[in-house]
Amino acid sequence: FDAAFASGRGDPFPRLRAGGGYGRLVNMWPLLALGCLLAARAERYLDVGDGTRHEFDFPENTRGVMVVSSRYRSWRETLRVRSLEPDVLSILNVSAGPARSYVISIRSGPAGRAPLLIQLLEPERGSAPPVLVEERTEYSIMVAPGDGGGGGGGGLAHFSENPVLFALLPLIFINKCAFGCKVEVEVLRALLRRPVPLLLGAAGQFLVMPLYAYALSWLLPLPKALALGLVITCSAPGGGGGYLYSLLLGGDVTLAICMTLGSTVVAAAAMPLSSALYGRLLGVHAALHVPFVKILGTLLFIAIPISLGMLVKLRCPALTRVLLALIRPFSFVLIVGGIFMAYQMGASILADMRPQMVAAGVTVPLVGLALGLGLGRAAGLPAPQRKTVAIEVGVQNSLLALAVMQLSFRRAEADFASQAPFVVALSSTSEMLLAVLAHVAHRRFCGAPADGAQTDA
Repeated sequence: FDAAFASGRGDPFPRLRAGGGYGRLVNMWPLLALGCLLAARAERYLDVGDGTRHEFDFPENTRGVMVVSSRYRSWRETLRVRSLEPDVLSILNVSAGPARSYVISIRSGPAGRAPLLIQLLEPERGSAPPVLVEERTEYSIMVAPGDGGGGGGGGLAHFSENPVLFALLPLIFINKCAFGCKVEVEVLRALLRRPVPLLLGAAGQFLVMPLYAYALSWLLPLPKALALGLVITCSAPGGGGGYLYSLLLGGDVTLAICMTLGSTVVAAAAMPLSSALYGRLLGVHAALHVPFVKILGTLLFIAIPISLGMLVKLRCPALTRVLLALIRPFSFVLIVGGIFMAYQMGASILADMRPQMVAAGVTVPLVGLALGLGLGRAAGLPAPQRKTVAIEVGVQNSLLALAVMQLSFRRAEADFASQAPFVVALSSTSEMLLAVLAHVAHRRFCGAPADGAQTDA
């Protein structure tokens, strides 16, 4: 209005000025400006985690993921994330996640604070530059030293240095070579032609079991850290003991090995997505570290000795007979040794175990076994394959979930959240040992079933 008067073009609103409303309008400009700022604030679309924190802790020299959610309604939107301190934190990639969110892979360097520049963009048609919809600069990652109580490695020292583990390692390697001698090439070819058991196992492991864990944590209810630990445990791939139980319970060993390897590969993508989705639903705003190196190590530790066992089967029939004779007693010793080692390592973590967590951990393997049997029966699989699918869905690689907890939180929080993978590991191993003993007793006193007459019992 003042510019109109200065230019000599007269009063743009004479009635307003005559009634004194112009002066009141000028005096309202601060309120109007504040209203515009509040409206702009209300139009924010991006949040990291649940939106209640702007700074997040992360251990140094590790890789992990963080989740940015968007409420902007456009199918063409893109997200650009840049670390303003790339020496402290680097952005590896940005990918679309579930439920209108983005998963950002990050890698930390030395300790320090790394502010983030987060931009929501909408591409224009043709070669025009994208339109900036929103820019956020208030978020940052605080990279903590590894020896300062963070989860970056100190929490896992008592696992890797356990003497029982070192004593069992040669036995584990020999046992895996023996399992390589059990692999049937014809079964592998049949699975390639009809991979129904593999697909059923993946659906049960990475879709149904995490959903069950989330529902269970909501019903009991569990604290956020325990709930997230339970969900991540149920998102883990099949454990290395799956094919061991398949052998002792009359399952399909070749299928079990293929399912363990396949689920471990799928876990590299499924675990970050599951962590992002359920972490957001649970309101946990930690940057979760997915141990990709440990996943790769698990693959190699399974694939190398089993491949060696397959080679032994082709070249050394006499050695094959020796390994096959040792496979059952070695497997039983490994089950008992695994239970002893788990109880020994988890004594401090399990000291303050909540009854709700015990109940949840006991039910997870049972529900997984029942789910696998149901899926196998619905798909018309033979009894050995039904057993194998059930075991692979019901027995998780809890050590991977434990690594996520220990590497994503400070020591006290990590030990609290680690109750979930520990109690699930103890429950599954104990329940499967009881199943093996019952199976052996049944065969001894009731006689082995005839070929083709195996049942789920």
